[in-house]
Amino acid sequence: MSAASPTAAPAPRFRNRIGCDARSGYYAAPHRYRLHLAPSCPYCLQIAITHSLLGLDDTLPVTLLPALPDGPDGGHLALRPLYEAGAHQHPGPATAPVLSDDWTGTIVSTHTPDILRDLARRFGGDGPDLHPRGAEQAIETVARLCERGITSAAQRAGRSDGDPADRTSGLATLLRTLDVLDWRLASRAYLLGAELTLADVQLWVALVQLDMVHRHHLDAAAVQRVTEHSRVWAYARRLAAHPAFGPHLDLDGITRRHHAHCRGEEAAGAAVRIVDWESYARRDAPEPAAHRPA
Repeated sequence: MSAASPTAAPAPRFRNRIGCDARSGYYAAPHRYRLHLAPSCPYCLQIAITHSLLGLDDTLPVTLLPALPDGPDGGHLALRPLYEAGAHQHPGPATAPVLSDDWTGTIVSTHTPDILRDLARRFGGDGPDLHPRGAEQAIETVARLCERGITSAAQRAGRSDGDPADRTSGLATLLRTLDVLDWRLASRAYLLGAELTLADVQLWVALVQLDMVHRHHLDAAAVQRVTEHSRVWAYARRLAAHPAFGPHLDLDGITRRHHAHCRGEEAAGAAVRIVDWESYARRDAPEPAAHRPA
């Protein structure tokens, strides 16, 4: 199994959406829904940050899950009743993230992009406009760039058992992507302009994974070339200092998740740390749901 396998999103089985009003079935209502998140997972981390940026603590509660799934099938035991309620004898693991409906005890969605959009569009309230009208295509483009140009490219570049030409190609793609981002951030505070959007949430989480996970399978020379994109990493540090970003980092959980799934060989780049994430992460992280009442 490759170094980056923990970041691979399972195919969503539940993809309902939050509508505008009661006619849509699932509609935005305070205290109706609940998020089930393990912030060690990059998809859950995106949702946790978005939830904080929108100030939804009093509207949409969050149940934290253990950093590592505790079910024998690789799922979360706490989520099994929800999955069974939505699909009797649900095949496969009960994975996070989950947006559930407390009124019916069922799952609304497990699809991260839909959950992010619905949080921003249906529950945003007085928070920032993280998914502005007209920016839909740009946000989707950034999501693809993060997945293909950072995550997948870094996986290929760090695959010790892969074809050398593919590793070289993966590193080249990663560096080109960082070049584009470095150039873009030269003239603006955030990816799409002067304000934070979901594009920034997606990129920041991809950069966390690049440093915390994928770097460990790159050689030192490759990591040094990655660090040369000074604007990208200054941007990462600036967002890490934001109260909606850094405090959600579960560094121990990310590390344990990586070690639990990774079968790749560690390379010299593991010793070349890019960002001091510890200085931004919350140290008094709450207990996961498996150890306390929801």
